[in-house]
Amino acid sequence: MKKQFLLDVKDLSISFFSEGKEREIIHDISYHLNTNEILGIVGESGSGKSISSLAILGLLPKNISKITEGTITFLDKELTTISNKQFQNIRGNDIAVIFQEPMSSLNPSMTCGKQVTEILLQHTKLNKSEAKAEALSLFEKVKLPLPIRVFDAYPHEISGGQKQRVMIAMAIACKPKLLIADEPTTALDVTVQKEIIQLLKTLQFEEGMSIIFISHDLALVSEIANRILVMYQGEIVEQGIVSSIFNDPKHIYTKALLSSKPSLDIRLKRLPTVKDFIEKKPNSTTITKAQREEKHTILYSKPPILEVKNLEKEYFSKSGWFSKPESFKAVNQVNFKLYEGETLGLVGESGCGKSTLSNAILLLDKPTSGQIIYNGLDITKLNTPQIRNLRKDIQIIFQDPYASLNPRVSIGKAIMEPMKVHHIGASDDERKEKVVGLLEKVGLDSDCFNRYPHEFSGGQRQRIGIARAIALEPKLIICDESVSALDISVQAQVLNLLNDLKDNFGFTYIFISHDLAVVKYMSDQLLVMNQGKIEEIGDADTIYNNPNKAYTKKLIHAIPKGL
Repeated sequence: MKKQFLLDVKDLSISFFSEGKEREIIHDISYHLNTNEILGIVGESGSGKSISSLAILGLLPKNISKITEGTITFLDKELTTISNKQFQNIRGNDIAVIFQEPMSSLNPSMTCGKQVTEILLQHTKLNKSEAKAEALSLFEKVKLPLPIRVFDAYPHEISGGQKQRVMIAMAIACKPKLLIADEPTTALDVTVQKEIIQLLKTLQFEEGMSIIFISHDLALVSEIANRILVMYQGEIVEQGIVSSIFNDPKHIYTKALLSSKPSLDIRLKRLPTVKDFIEKKPNSTTITKAQREEKHTILYSKPPILEVKNLEKEYFSKSGWFSKPESFKAVNQVNFKLYEGETLGLVGESGCGKSTLSNAILLLDKPTSGQIIYNGLDITKLNTPQIRNLRKDIQIIFQDPYASLNPRVSIGKAIMEPMKVHHIGASDDERKEKVVGLLEKVGLDSDCFNRYPHEFSGGQRQRIGIARAIALEPKLIICDESVSALDISVQAQVLNLLNDLKDNFGFTYIFISHDLAVVKYMSDQLLVMNQGKIEEIGDADTIYNNPNKAYTKKLIHAIPKGL
């Protein structure tokens, strides 16, 4: 007797159409999903993970894409031949989805509770009061704190982790047989990420549903999935149970994905990339403890380039016209020193004060009290023209390079603009020559000069952000979550680039991230923040190997380590 799968994808090919040309992007893929199973799909951006899952939902972009070959069978239904109306009965009811970015998936003008009750009213026979009771029950099930408050809150009034829980509540509202989770934890803190993974596993067990969990992080997927399939350039290159994929990978691309993530046990001089593996380049050399100690002896023998003393940033909020303002210290009595040529890692959960601290150092948000001494000068006492001059020395690389670039300004002009303000280069021709050189230094072609932000991938845009930051020849660069949204291999390329630039130009970095594995790899010294205060500070390797505080131990425990 032939075994019936919950989902059976056979010989699926998908093509996109542009300017009269057809381009196949999914090539003849086949896989199945069992009842009550979690299947992980792993691969970088452009590998075809999301497009193949959109095909299951019948949500491929109309007029520009189509399924050219193959079948998608969900229980007894052939999904490639049913009408849109039939799909509407399946979506939300039998197949549900959680998207990567909850803020753009939730309606900002509707309360969280209303968005869940809307689904229940559409797909079930519950009345309004029953739907509200069920929504509150779902909020409890996904472990949202204060479900009644969240029910009446708008998406912008709750945290990223809470928004993702609301999305999960919406997805499981109609008890679907299949849940597709498309990069549901990418932008979340490691601790929140671990909570969401645990929640999905618990819900899957309790409800008996199947999950397709999509991610670019193989270590993360190994913590939730029963089986894994690896996608590369629109093809499935490897699939099998988690232990065999993780411990005995067969395909070179799978090996590359595993190796591109910073190791928690050894410190490599350079991270290997997918390209390194495919081109069979030799493995990177390791940095020994003795080499690291020798470097630090030289590094810390000089006076600090930056010293932060008793720094505080206090905010006030009013809940009513006649109520007393409530104060909140986002940064509270922070002290540390930063040395020239050093990378100081700054880690902690969302809301711990990392970005507020960096904004205070940049004087984008002036501190309430304390001192920031840069090269012997207390910069908190500078006037506006002096602050403008300081901007040249202290630069920032943002988390989202697309949002920080003007879509109507070409890349070359975007990099030249601050150079002109700070009088770098005697003429536009001289500045253009320098920008072309910078683009090549960050691994982009000179013809990128006249192109616009939308023409580049996420990793390329981040390289443009780096080029713009270093164009002013700064001494100190703050990297604020600058690799958190990138694929594992692209992340490895950008981290290698930052280290190369540091060696070549003598940069000093403050490297901010919620990913402790990345911070540990990049950092000389590690600063752990919690609720505005420094929880722990010291050598990055020492803190990772022997954390003193329970909070640091929690962060380290939450890092996806694989099998």
